[in-house]
Amino acid sequence: MNIKSIVLSEGNSKALDQYMKTEIEKIRNFFNLEIEKLRTGRAHPSIVEDIRVMAYGGEEMPLKSLAAITTPEARVISIQPWDEGTAPAIEKALREHESLGATPVNDGKVIRITLPEMSSSRRSDLTKLLNKKTEEMRISIRNIRKECNNCIRDHKKSKAISDDFCNRLETVVQKSTHDGIQQLEAVATKKEKEITTI
Repeated sequence: MNIKSIVLSEGNSKALDQYMKTEIEKIRNFFNLEIEKLRTGRAHPSIVEDIRVMAYGGEEMPLKSLAAITTPEARVISIQPWDEGTAPAIEKALREHESLGATPVNDGKVIRITLPEMSSSRRSDLTKLLNKKTEEMRISIRNIRKECNNCIRDHKKSKAISDDFCNRLETVVQKSTHDGIQQLEAVATKKEKEITTI
C-alpha cells in the first residue's frame, strides 16, 4: 500500500491505520534483523548464517543453506555440513570472514568456532552502533508520521474530512508513532544489556 493511494472519508480511518501499522511493523522487523547481527558475548547462529560459501563448482551460497548451525555453549557456534564434501569450503569462508574474530576448528564432521571474550572497547563500539541504528529507526518512524499527517492535511484541505476528524486522526498517528518508538527502544535496551553484561 502506498500513502498516495489512501482515501480518507469522514469517520473512516481504517486505511490510514493499516498503512501506519504495516510500515512500523516493517521497520521493527528490519531493526530486529539488524541488531541480531550485532555480536554480543553470546554465540548466535545469525553471526555466521549469511556468510557466503563457494560450493558445488563455484556457486556462492549462504552458510545456512549448507549446514545445521547451533550454539551448544554460550560462546561456541557449531556448524555441521549436510554434505561433508562442503566442509573445506565452509571452513575457508569462515577463516576469510574478517568480522568473526575467531578461528574455526574442523574435526572432519563438525566445524566449531569459539568466540573470544569481548573487550570493553569492543562493547563500547557495539553500543554506539546500536544507538546509531536505533536513532535511524526512530527517524524512519517519524517519517511515516510525517507522510500520514501530510495525507490527513491534504484531505482536510480538499474538504474530504472535517477539522475535528483531522485533529482526531493526527492524535491517533501521534500515538502510533509514540508506541512504535517505545517498542523499538525496549528492544534496543535489552540488546544493550546483552552487549554490556554478557
